[in-house]
Amino acid sequence: MYPSVGISTRIQQEREQAEGMGSTQQEAVLYLGQDFHALRRECLEAGGLFQDPCFPAEPPSLGFKELAPHSAKTRGVEWMRPTELTDNPQFILGGATRTDICQGALGDCWLLAAIGSLTLQEKLLHRVVPHGQSFQDDYAGIFHFQFWQYGEWVDVVIDDRLPVKDGELLFVHSAEGSEFWSALVEKAYAKLNGSYEALSGGSTTEGFVDFTGGVSEMYELKKAPRDLHRIISKALDRSSLLGCSIDITSAFDMEAVTFKKLVKGHAYSVTGLKQVDYRGRQERLIRVCVCV
Repeated sequence: MYPSVGISTRIQQEREQAEGMGSTQQEAVLYLGQDFHALRRECLEAGGLFQDPCFPAEPPSLGFKELAPHSAKTRGVEWMRPTELTDNPQFILGGATRTDICQGALGDCWLLAAIGSLTLQEKLLHRVVPHGQSFQDDYAGIFHFQFWQYGEWVDVVIDDRLPVKDGELLFVHSAEGSEFWSALVEKAYAKLNGSYEALSGGSTTEGFVDFTGGVSEMYELKKAPRDLHRIISKALDRSSLLGCSIDITSAFDMEAVTFKKLVKGHAYSVTGLKQVDYRGRQERLIRVCVCV
């Protein structure tokens, strides 16, 4: 069980606010020197769509091993813009929710669990996914997202060419076929890490930290403090991001399903805790969610 103190950033914020700033208000550094607003303005004035030279729509951006150029998994992959995939693409449709995040052909459930938790905290979400982006107003094929890296927020610019195979998005996609914010967040994070394949396998706490600028904590249930439910309850009340997973002890455990229908090695978001009366007894219920 690993709650990330997204607004246990609180401690950090209080220190920074004493100096006149907070980590969620801090102005982001331009990643690779790319200025989203300047680049979009140039594209609009030129009447063209942005093509990112720093993360090109080419095989090396996919990966280096299983997703290496000419590998079986990348054979037939095309890069397409949402405007080429659907008649009326939407950046966010009806609000960003955890049901917008469906896993594709990449083992990055840890990242998707973090994004799923992020959708529950609007203030944090809009730090990572800045307002004012769409496929309608001032559309130029360019988007940007912000992540916390080594003590500062960085603003990552991408174009909207996404990997497609057999007419479908290869990686993260929304259950709503016309919504693309989650796929674009994943692409920006892949750019920050060098390739899509670099996201295959990781810890949800990495995503929590990169989405909040906060400090992470981890608990093993076998050694957890007796008041863990209080810790979880307070973390949720303070808008922290929480997740959990079942460790695997061997390769045979990976993706094995327990008798409670939980998948070993898979990352889940923790989204609620309630104490209820059941047959005259008080029972604690924890809600966990998975991106499928």
